[in-house]
Amino acid sequence: MNIIDSHHHLWIPERSEPDLGYAWLRDIGAIKPFGDPTPIQRDYIWSEYHSESASHSLDGSVYVQVDGAIADVVNEAAWVASVFAQSNAKHAIVALTNLSNEDAETTLAALSKVPYVCGIRHILSRQDNNPTLSFAGEHFLRNNQWRSNYALLKSYNFSFDLQLYPEQMAEAAEFISQHPDTHVIIDHAGSPYDQSQAGLKMLADGLQLLAQLPNVSIKLSGFGMFDQKWSAVSVQAIVNCIVDTFGDRRVMYGSNFPVDKLMNTFDYGIEQLLLALQHLPESSLQHIFKNNAAQAYRLV
Repeated sequence: MNIIDSHHHLWIPERSEPDLGYAWLRDIGAIKPFGDPTPIQRDYIWSEYHSESASHSLDGSVYVQVDGAIADVVNEAAWVASVFAQSNAKHAIVALTNLSNEDAETTLAALSKVPYVCGIRHILSRQDNNPTLSFAGEHFLRNNQWRSNYALLKSYNFSFDLQLYPEQMAEAAEFISQHPDTHVIIDHAGSPYDQSQAGLKMLADGLQLLAQLPNVSIKLSGFGMFDQKWSAVSVQAIVNCIVDTFGDRRVMYGSNFPVDKLMNTFDYGIEQLLLALQHLPESSLQHIFKNNAAQAYRLV
């Protein structure tokens, strides 16, 4: 199958030239919400990523920022752009901007000049009662500076990658509805960390609110972050919910490599999703595994 991977990372924490200033990648063994990252706290470069699949052809990919503590996010994006310039595939970059910073517009303006940059991610995932699951230090949606800077994304024609938990979806939907011209892509299937019956209902209710907004899409990615032994059977209800709620034109595949490499192989993820999606026609699979990402990230 020819695919476009809508969500992957590259990083070089072992290098000093360039030194991109990674934090969690150099904090060896420090537990993250997805578990022990030690095996991937090393350089992960294009040649390794590009060789991950033995069965599928990579037509394009979307790099997503990797470390919220990086000080010079423009330098990070420029390094990735230099890597992509050597590739024959089509690419896009989703860079980091801390939208709660007063000088966020300066960063956005600089990123707009970096090749391949078409979007921004600033992770919102926060659990007040479970800090071990939190990626964000505060509820950015309630930060007036953040909200004001988010409105600038339209000026630069940037999309926004939305990583959050189901408890935050109603609040996010209300805010996103005020910015219909900014394309939003939900990361990691909405972060289904609670796969109990109650947790899946909370996810479904939140996704329903977000799907009502025509400028919102979603990725089938990151399942290993929430269930290290995930399979087509275990995610079937989640996949059905997402496809039924968003339709086959607003859902896209993402590997989340190398984070999900902690759990299984690249091709395992694709094959399990193909099993979960086997009830769909070939045309729908073409949209989910290639066309939708190409459109969302302007790889056309």
